Amino acid sequence: MSERTKIKDIARVAGVSTATVSRALSDSSLVTHATREKVREAANKLNYRLNVRARNLRIQKSMAVLLVVRNMSNPFYLEIFKGVEAVARDAGYVLLMGNTEDDPARESEYFDMLRDGQADGMILMTGTLPAHHAVLDPASGIAPIVVSLEAVENCRLAHVQIDNCSAAKQAVRHLASLGHRRIAHICGPLPEILSRLRLDGYRKAMAECGLEIPENYEPVGDYSVQSGRACCAALFDGENPPTALFVANDEMAFGAIGELRRRGRRVPEDVSVIGFDDLFISESYSPPLTTISQPRVEIGRTAMTMLLDIIGARQSEPRTIEMPTELIVRQSTGPVPN
Repeated sequence: MSERTKIKDIARVAGVSTATVSRALSDSSLVTHATREKVREAANKLNYRLNVRARNLRIQKSMAVLLVVRNMSNPFYLEIFKGVEAVARDAGYVLLMGNTEDDPARESEYFDMLRDGQADGMILMTGTLPAHHAVLDPASGIAPIVVSLEAVENCRLAHVQIDNCSAAKQAVRHLASLGHRRIAHICGPLPEILSRLRLDGYRKAMAECGLEIPENYEPVGDYSVQSGRACCAALFDGENPPTALFVANDEMAFGAIGELRRRGRRVPEDVSVIGFDDLFISESYSPPLTTISQPRVEIGRTAMTMLLDIIGARQSEPRTIEMPTELIVRQSTGPVPN
């Protein structure tokens, strides 16, 4: 059958007009969510396949979106990718991955792709923006960009984020509840916003618990296993080593535990360690890692849904959605040693 005949068949099964079918399959804001779902169900029932190239030319869209991260080798992004891809696929979009490797020039190239129409929108997870890029001109309205987790200050963009400060406070309170008084924090890279917020939460919780923070108790890493190992070594080479570590992400926590093992320190019998992120390997690590869990699949789904609302002009002002976190207590934390 021809494409036009197929659209008529879909309209008959869905009980709507052919114009409504065309709008629904193009993700038009003129069609309600319920109608779009009804049309898609009918299309699936009839094994309808859209002529993507013709449709893209007609609606002047690429039907592609970018997910831009700073380091594609980081396992943290995998579940976020799953959530983004699931919503994008259901909406007929192709998901393109962008890897900046913390290179501003590479990041600017992805923004050029957005400006030049090679992608219709972007989910940004780098925590930075290129300076003075045309896509970010406030005069052009809300940019088709959703910042996910890696917050960007003072910008008119939609955000999906967590309360990093409160989550960090919860982690420190857990360690304090186990009797720990010498609690150090291995920070993420400063002055990045996420690292600052987790450091701020650590400091506030320590103050609320009446605990002092020695000068050497806040070494700064870069989220890698290697930096976790180095920061842990600095803490235990210094005076008054801690009995507990709150680490800004799971990878650095793995590095810290490896360094403690190298020094003959047991986790958690001698030193308790708590991470942040709840990577898929954290539960099976030895010992299983106590950590702050983020709903990464749901974060990805939420970010992509927000992006579709912006692309479809169903969102005229940038919004911020805050997702919940959860303290997952496993076997890397225990009572303070006698």
